[in-house]
Amino acid sequence: MIRVGLIGFGMAGQVFHAPTIRAVPGMELACILERNGSRAQVKYPEVRVARSLDELLSDETIRLCVIATPHTTHVELARLCLQAGRDVVVDKVFTPTLREAEELIALAKEKNRMITVYQNRRWDGDFQTVKKVLASGQLGRVVEYEVRYERFRPGLRSHSWREVAEPGSGMLFDLGPHVVDQALLLFGQPLTVTASLFRQREGSQIDDAFDVCLEYPEMRALLHSRIIACAPGPHFAVHGTKGSFVKFGMDPQEELLKAGAVPEGADWGQDPQELWGTLTLAENGSIQKVQTEPGDYPGFYANLRDALLQGAPPPVTPDQAWRTMRALELAKQSSQQRRTLSWDEVI
Repeated sequence: MIRVGLIGFGMAGQVFHAPTIRAVPGMELACILERNGSRAQVKYPEVRVARSLDELLSDETIRLCVIATPHTTHVELARLCLQAGRDVVVDKVFTPTLREAEELIALAKEKNRMITVYQNRRWDGDFQTVKKVLASGQLGRVVEYEVRYERFRPGLRSHSWREVAEPGSGMLFDLGPHVVDQALLLFGQPLTVTASLFRQREGSQIDDAFDVCLEYPEMRALLHSRIIACAPGPHFAVHGTKGSFVKFGMDPQEELLKAGAVPEGADWGQDPQELWGTLTLAENGSIQKVQTEPGDYPGFYANLRDALLQGAPPPVTPDQAWRTMRALELAKQSSQQRRTLSWDEVI
């Protein structure tokens, strides 16, 4: 049994981490660090609540620390947990800067501990479906991969740390880690990165929309995010020499978790049929619906359990975490400098 200490009980801790940790056999949510309030105690009365990191770390049976706090606190909390001899999960964005990511990865190696990043959207059902379609070869040689992560939130959130202009803030570092990580997982390291970060909401202090292009020798990956999109476009659109796959709608797991649903049962993560993607093939002109693979956010922690207990690869390796951070840094600088940057550019 892996005893887990969850650091932070805001939306990330409550919605994404606590229920998925508890859904995985072999993992025990042993302690929640909530500095103020009683939400953790009310929600999980059987779980110990700590008011400080020292109090949480005083329990030497806790092996894994999960950091689900604002991004500006990630580096210091991860450093303290690693120095205390614990394995660490850091919610995205991993760190505000690439240099800090490199420092944490080096520290984890020095301490012989595991550090990984919570990239739960690798376990989105629609992304798993895209992977399956690509692996089938039905699209032929892929020439363009496009993903859109869009919302409709025209108003500013007062008193929200997400709205403050500081290192690691803005939509690129908030939603960008999801789409960048997925693209790198599918296609690997690009040749170049071109990006435009901009603001859609009046009075916004941060970039709240972005376009990123990852250029490869024979294809490109286009990554978009919008905060003002009342009628979103396709979530995924993949075009190849033999056909196209287009998928509207987001994975349902986030909304289910926000509503308090427990991730269990055969129906968990199932996409409604009306949101299944469409596969169009050029050879015979066929158009067919493709059933969405079931989503499985607990799969991240099941993978992590196997990594810790059986030596399997971690759900997100340090190298993968580093690549995502490098792509984000290149995208930020590309936008600032208004030019395309090579992957090997000194930043």
